[in-house]
Amino acid sequence: MVATPEKLHQSTSNASASHDRVAVLLMGYGEVESYEDFANYNEQALNLLTAKFAPVPTWVYPPLAKLLAMFDLHEWSHQHDQFISPHNAIFEQQRAGVEKELQTRWGDRIKVFKAFNFCQPFLPEQVLTQIKQEGFDKILIYPLLVVDSIFTSGIAVEQVNLGLAKLADPATEHWLKGTRYIPSFYDQPDYIDLMASLVEAKIKTDLAVAHLPSQTGIVLMNHGCPHKAKGFTSGIDESQKLYDRVRDRLIYRYPLISVGWLNHQTPLIEWTQPNADLAAKNLIDLGATALVFMPIGFATENHETLLDVDHIIHGLRHKHPEVTYVQMPCVNDHPDFLRMVAEWAHPQIEALLSEQALVVNPALAIAQSQHTHDHDHGHSHGHGSNHGHHHH
Repeated sequence: MVATPEKLHQSTSNASASHDRVAVLLMGYGEVESYEDFANYNEQALNLLTAKFAPVPTWVYPPLAKLLAMFDLHEWSHQHDQFISPHNAIFEQQRAGVEKELQTRWGDRIKVFKAFNFCQPFLPEQVLTQIKQEGFDKILIYPLLVVDSIFTSGIAVEQVNLGLAKLADPATEHWLKGTRYIPSFYDQPDYIDLMASLVEAKIKTDLAVAHLPSQTGIVLMNHGCPHKAKGFTSGIDESQKLYDRVRDRLIYRYPLISVGWLNHQTPLIEWTQPNADLAAKNLIDLGATALVFMPIGFATENHETLLDVDHIIHGLRHKHPEVTYVQMPCVNDHPDFLRMVAEWAHPQIEALLSEQALVVNPALAIAQSQHTHDHDHGHSHGHGSNHGHHHH
């Protein structure tokens, strides 16, 4: 009797059931939804972010976080009636949408989990614990942030590493047998096309009837970056490239385009310029009678894209009431975007499913570092005597 390929497949898949599955870890910032959590959120954010670029000692964080929270309370309660960020709900829609797209190809061999950098109960460590409990031993780390840098996505990897360190049993081989990572999509042509087409469609429906193309200003908003980040690449290059490519798609029809960086105006730090406010003023000076604000450096709505931009437009309206202002949403769970996100993941999932399982023994890392340490000492003594005898 001849075994059909399907039968063979079934018997092998049972043997290696866990190796046949991949956990996709979609990572976002997460946002607190009540003001009470905000000082704590600020402190975590300061620890992860500010520590990488500011000359600030760590004891400053708790009081600084509380101070920032006081400013934010003013902004939240007075201006926005106790604003509740939609970020977490949108991110869940993105997670569900990406899972649905991936499962059309991979079925239940794929499960998409979400982790938030700053929000319980979805901190990376908590989610990794669940992934491990569910028997996954292969992970695709997927920060859903546009600007990739050691800064934004690096925070994601930093937290995954912290979680993995806590979940490893030093006595046995590591439970994780495969890892892949998707950096960013700043250079993906389909994302760039989507950005440009969303802006064009908006101008056609809302502005074209009343404003000439040369009078229609476009502010393409990127995630602000500090210029000096203690040697970490802060994402300026990627953001700049993303902006240049979206601009190239639009500039022949709409000549008034500027990048607008959404900066956290932290003291002591030099941020990317022009900020979105200055970019808008510059375009008005050049004769813009309408302005479109489009976030290209954020995939998910958050308090920056909502409150900060709203705040900027509010101020501009006050000074230039004759100008028309249009605030556009992030891509969020736009079906085309979710399809793309899944497309970018397919090759990595394929690689994880077909790769030989990696066996890592954490105990060896300690042995290795000690071994090389002894080795170095041996060398430095051996060569020490020669150093004095070089004549220049």
